[in-house]
Amino acid sequence: MVAVLNPKAKELSADAQTALLNAAWQAKSEDQFTNDLVQTIRHLVGADSCDLLLLDREVGVLVATTSHPEMLHRLKIGLGKGICGMALESGERRIVRRDLTKAKDSVSYPGYDESSFQSAVVEPLRNPNGKVIGALYLRKRDRWAPTVGELAQISQIGRQIALGLLSFRSGQASSAKVSKQFGAVRQVTDILARSPYLEEILQLLVNMTAQQFSYRVCTVRLLDEQNQELVLRATQATVKAYQRKRAIKLGESIAGRVIVEQKTIIVEDVQADPEYIGHDLAVEQGLRSMICIPLTIHDRAVGVLTCYTDRVRPFEEDEIKALETIAKQAAVGIEHAKLQVRTTLMQEMHHRVKNNLQQVVSLLRLQLRHKHYASIEEAINDSLSRILAIASVHDLLSREDLDHVGIRSIAEALVTHQQQSFIPTEKRIRFDVRGSDVRLNMTQATQLALVMNELIQNAIEHGFKVANEGDIHINVEVEEASVGVWVSNNGDPLPKDYDISLASHLGLQIVSNLARGLRGSFKMEDRLGWTVCEVKFVRQMSE
Repeated sequence: MVAVLNPKAKELSADAQTALLNAAWQAKSEDQFTNDLVQTIRHLVGADSCDLLLLDREVGVLVATTSHPEMLHRLKIGLGKGICGMALESGERRIVRRDLTKAKDSVSYPGYDESSFQSAVVEPLRNPNGKVIGALYLRKRDRWAPTVGELAQISQIGRQIALGLLSFRSGQASSAKVSKQFGAVRQVTDILARSPYLEEILQLLVNMTAQQFSYRVCTVRLLDEQNQELVLRATQATVKAYQRKRAIKLGESIAGRVIVEQKTIIVEDVQADPEYIGHDLAVEQGLRSMICIPLTIHDRAVGVLTCYTDRVRPFEEDEIKALETIAKQAAVGIEHAKLQVRTTLMQEMHHRVKNNLQQVVSLLRLQLRHKHYASIEEAINDSLSRILAIASVHDLLSREDLDHVGIRSIAEALVTHQQQSFIPTEKRIRFDVRGSDVRLNMTQATQLALVMNELIQNAIEHGFKVANEGDIHINVEVEEASVGVWVSNNGDPLPKDYDISLASHLGLQIVSNLARGLRGSFKMEDRLGWTVCEVKFVRQMSE
């Protein structure tokens, strides 16, 4: 049995303090905590009823009671209304020694019957800063004139309750935070195990980290070893200016230092830090405190994870440890994804080389059936030109995307080959490549490279057989899924009776066959003194 208060003592007994502590230690939720408190306090004070009200948006809400459980969270008392409301507003204790319901400041509430009680004490609860956070409402059925000792002990109980609530909520928040942080680490591990794609890993990493830790912005920069700089590869920020942030050289700014030193760096306020690059964007985006963590594997840095808050605040020790764990997991995933890409690339390149060698064989067989070559050198030069057209696609793929390459890039590469190797020295031919760099898959890119190579070579050989000076234009246009390529020259005009269907030129036959292979069309005609070759086809998005 819990001992009641000693009317003569001014301090809580050891047994009373232990009872309050037990209520805090044994509770698993705030509702259980406050319910255990009011039951314990009712016994300690020897009261017939004990209620606990907590302030929520300037209203006292009944959160625990020993007499009116049906009114939990339903009874709401405004500041200054009734003896409880007055205590909440003024922060001063209220005492009613008799005739509770007839007291001057008494107010009745529907469903909250107090007619069986004669006396009451309302003890305000304050946080450590002195702000009123609630009230303890004690009632007895008999008249009650609490002694100085009892009031002192009730006041001490009030302080214990306020501190207990604060500690309990802090503990719950800390536990929830730790649980959330472990959940974030677990999510990263799941992402890495589930996805083999680098871009997906990086985007999920920044999205999930920002969400789990409530960060304003999260970014990942990966190390470009060739250029010795950190390139922005993923961010959940939607502002275009942020997505286009420039690369950072090693040793430059905070992220550059993190890579060099391979240690986490924290900046209290990026808007005020002189070393931070991009103060204007930080102000615009509301970025304040920053933590930058290296992504390392086998003591080798491969990038950085950077997180920004929307206010100046410290990063707690357990938060830093969770982020460093996430960074280590992410570094492993990044390396694994890169290895997957390299393996896929090797398999794909073997496949492509085999297909293109077969295409070279087919072209050589076509040449064998045509006896129009004046010399072996001319035949070999034709073959070299076609092989170089295929090689240019492979060269562009090695520098661009694994699966797609731009048409303009192909055209520019072919023009360079022609200028360096196949244009007679006495000819002054100017080239102009125009239009959008429409991207094609490997198969279509190779076929179109051969088409454009034949058309450019045909323009040089036949368009400038007599003329020594002029222009060759290559135009690329796209309209929805349809792609058009035009190779035009203003050299020697086409004969008036020219009919492409009757032409036996090998190059034009190759173009016609490849255009059909592209499921497109090819035509050649005179337009205002220009010889225009037009190829149109539908772009395929995948192999």
